[in-house]
Amino acid sequence: MTMIKNDIQDHLRQSADVKLAAAETCSAAAEDAVQVIAESLKQGGTLFLCGNGGSAGDAQHIAAEFVATLDHRRPRPGLRALALTTDTSFLTAFTNDFGYEEVFARQVETLGRDGDVLIGLSTSGNSANVVAAVKAAKAKGIRTIAMTGESGGVLKDHADILIAVPSSQTGHIQEAHIALGHAITAGIEKQLGY
Repeated sequence: MTMIKNDIQDHLRQSADVKLAAAETCSAAAEDAVQVIAESLKQGGTLFLCGNGGSAGDAQHIAAEFVATLDHRRPRPGLRALALTTDTSFLTAFTNDFGYEEVFARQVETLGRDGDVLIGLSTSGNSANVVAAVKAAKAKGIRTIAMTGESGGVLKDHADILIAVPSSQTGHIQEAHIALGHAITAGIEKQLGY
């Protein structure tokens, strides 16, 4: 039993260390993200989010914080956000007919407007469908934010803002992405006066 407890404590300490490092290396980029998203929302824009696997879950989690509220004890109007990972009818139809690489880009091309914002989550920074979505967004005048691991991957060359968590461990990167998502949401609420 003690060995499992030690493993759990080690995991939590490593996760905390990654978040502490992210506080140092990601805060400036996260602040830039707050400014860009808040300005878009003020103008009636929409925040789109996408990712695969755990990052799909993180995209949905962050979108929910925007639309619902970050803290139910401080209610506020909903903020326009949509995870591009939630429409199973579209996802299965498009990927069955055309493949997976353009599944997010197609939604950005169809739903996105100039002045919107896209957050692409990819721990490696190399998810082809997230890269395609970022490229499609830029072609439409949509600002782009990439949330990745330490290397930034391919996304570092395409996103307007790169939030690269200083880790190569997928789980710890995703844990930090959620913490950053919460911090960004809180910053936007403050920026918008809620």
